[in-house]
Amino acid sequence: MDGQFESWIRTHATFAKSSFSEGGDCVEVTRTEIVGVRNSKDPDGPVLLFTRRGWDSFAGLLARD
Repeated sequence: MDGQFESWIRTHATFAKSSFSEGGDCVEVTRTEIVGVRNSKDPDGPVLLFTRRGWDSFAGLLARD
């Protein structure tokens, strides 16, 4: 994915923290078709981009642990 998606995510999407977040050490995630993930302590820093399917697979793997 390229900079166009990151730019769109930054200007149009709303990032949300998990309700399980404690102490600010967490990531924020968008709820869009292209999923953006960023460090909550550095909102102007890099954004990782996933397809919705890729994010669902990744999150599913994490939930199994």
